[in-house]
Amino acid sequence: MFEGLIPRLRVRTVYDIDLTLLKSKGLKGIITDLDNTLVGAKDPLATPQLAAWLEEVKRQGFKLVIVSNNDLTRVSNFATPLNIQFVHAARKPSQRPFRKAMKLMELSPKETAVVGDQLLTDVLGGNRMQMFTILVDPIAIRDEGWTTRINRRIERIATASLRKKGLWHEEEQQ
Repeated sequence: MFEGLIPRLRVRTVYDIDLTLLKSKGLKGIITDLDNTLVGAKDPLATPQLAAWLEEVKRQGFKLVIVSNNDLTRVSNFATPLNIQFVHAARKPSQRPFRKAMKLMELSPKETAVVGDQLLTDVLGGNRMQMFTILVDPIAIRDEGWTTRINRRIERIATASLRKKGLWHEEEQQ
């Protein structure tokens, strides 16, 4: 029942993503969530460490688009100084924002990775499109809004069910 919520890869942070591994899988673009994936939900700008990582992603030849359920002001204020394209008010896990991001990158689903901190939005949306999904640990859970808190409760139920079926193993996280 919850198999669509299983990411292809689980890591602690975006910094733990092996870009060489992604290249070896034929991936050329990364769609990334913003809040609690790149920075905490209340952090307005990228940290110097994150800005350097995003530049390294681009330097290695990956195309990059931020897809966020947040509003235009939040996403634009974050993405514009970094010169990163974005899709705001995305309504993930809807397929439309993922399609829009792939169109911006001129890539297909098999060439695209999705990085995010939520199973019900990022992973489900990416899996529905047959993209390579990567789940990161949320950065600042205490800053999350009420809808995300509801999602987190559903995620706990889903992962417990997947554990019972032998489909979710804690040691998979790298």
